[in-house]
Amino acid sequence: MGDLLTNLRQYSHGTFSSLYIRNYRLYYIGQIISTSGTFMQSVAQAWLVLKLTNSGTALGITSALQYVPILILGPYGGVIADRFSKRKILYFTQSISGILALILGALVATNLVQVWMVYILAFGLGMVNVFDNPTRQTFYMELVGSDNLRNAVTLYSTLVNLARIIGPALAAALIAGFGLAPCFIINGLSYAAVVIMLAVMNTGELLVTPPVPQARGQIREGFEYVLSTPVIGSTLLMMALIGTLTYEFQVSLPLIAQFTFNGDASSYALLTAAMGFGAAVGGVFFASRKGVQPAKVVDAALLFGLAVLVAAFMPSLLLSGLALVAVGVFSINFSSLGNSILQLESSPQMRGRVMSFWSIAFLGSTTIGGPIVGWFAEAAGARWGLALGGAAALAAAALGAITLRNIKTDKRNSLT
Repeated sequence: MGDLLTNLRQYSHGTFSSLYIRNYRLYYIGQIISTSGTFMQSVAQAWLVLKLTNSGTALGITSALQYVPILILGPYGGVIADRFSKRKILYFTQSISGILALILGALVATNLVQVWMVYILAFGLGMVNVFDNPTRQTFYMELVGSDNLRNAVTLYSTLVNLARIIGPALAAALIAGFGLAPCFIINGLSYAAVVIMLAVMNTGELLVTPPVPQARGQIREGFEYVLSTPVIGSTLLMMALIGTLTYEFQVSLPLIAQFTFNGDASSYALLTAAMGFGAAVGGVFFASRKGVQPAKVVDAALLFGLAVLVAAFMPSLLLSGLALVAVGVFSINFSSLGNSILQLESSPQMRGRVMSFWSIAFLGSTTIGGPIVGWFAEAAGARWGLALGGAAALAAAALGAITLRNIKTDKRNSLT
């Protein structure tokens, strides 16, 4: 019994090592609350747009507008993350995000909302995320250091996918009982949790990266750095392909729920929650893994693509949900591996700019992919919109097999 307890303690410490760090624990608590609100709003916003337009293309346009600022201005957001205090940037971005959600909630509650208003607010949130995303990604290093980075990234991804369960479940209940407006209002208020946790952190325990002095040509310098580093460039190319067409679940899943299975908001919530559950399970499993080998991201992309294809052609809502559990497992492995490789391979002074390119590949690419997936699903059927993402992940795996597997052994070992 004693050996069993010792082994359990060791496993627990390995799996949740980042949560033993007070500042990361505080940040994690705030993000559980805020991210659940974000997914609650995501479900409500998708259903609001469908209610207003009954159009998959409109849904894709909404998604694209939310991410076009990242596509265009992402590198500048990375420069800002390198130049200024990450904690102070997050105070600003999280507060503005909350205000935007409250505005949308007020418009819905007063029945004044029109689809063009949703478009404008989605674009406004995208502008905030230009600065928020690279800052949040690089803030992990300041919270936990390089030794715990993969653990912190994986646990955060697990949190996001737990929120993918909690948020849609709350959204379905609120929409059924009270309508759409409370989803946006509660999400707006949830950002206060992050701001409070940032305020009570012990700043002396943060592993702050010295700010990069302002200078001309820093965006160009970031491009040159990415292009000259094979591991970073190849990983970003894979993520760009998958981010453009595979991570379009906010477009493909509501279309499958409504048009393939004749469902409602609760059907969409079920599919989203199933994928979130799988990612949460996968996150707990992968969190204790320490090795960060570039070649492993190829395997992760391959399994991710196969799972998406299976989910696309399941004959019932329940079986599609079960397949999406596997999608979640392989999704979190791919995203956490890619994120960790980029941060560990980057020099500290370049990390913000590198992660801004990650944001472009992961989120900004939605500007292109959202309308494509929406249009393709309308033209060929909702199932094929999701299947297109599966095929894209397989193509990314093939690309990675050509590039990342040729990385020299000594370089690969430096990441383990």
